[in-house]
Amino acid sequence: MERLEKFHPPEEQETSEGTIIAEIQLLLAEKRTSLAVLRTGIAMAVLPLSVMSLLVATSRYYEMAKVWHILVPLLLICFVLLIVAAYLISRSISKFIREDRLIKEIKKKHSRIAEFID
Repeated sequence: MERLEKFHPPEEQETSEGTIIAEIQLLLAEKRTSLAVLRTGIAMAVLPLSVMSLLVATSRYYEMAKVWHILVPLLLICFVLLIVAAYLISRSISKFIREDRLIKEIKKKHSRIAEFID
C-alpha cells in the first residue's frame, strides 16, 4: 500500500512549485503563439487593403468595363484574405484572453509564486 501512495499521491496535496512554474511557462508559450497568430492576421488584413488602395489610386488609368476579368478574381481573393484575417485575429484574441484568465487563476491559488508573475 505504501508503494502505491508514493507513485499516486493523494489529491489533497499541493502541487509542487516546479509544476506550477511549468504550467505558467506553458501558458506563456501559448500566449506568445497567440500573439504570433495575431500578427499574421493583421498582416493578412493589410495586404488586401494595400491592393485596394493601389487600385483606387490608379483608377484613372483603366476602365472597369475593360479590366473586369482581372478585377473580379482580385477582389474575390482580397475578400477571402480579409475573412481569414478576421478569423485569425478573433481566434487569437479569444485565446489570449483565456490564457490571461488561466494565469490569474494560478496566481490566486498560489500566492508564493504570484509575486514573480506580472
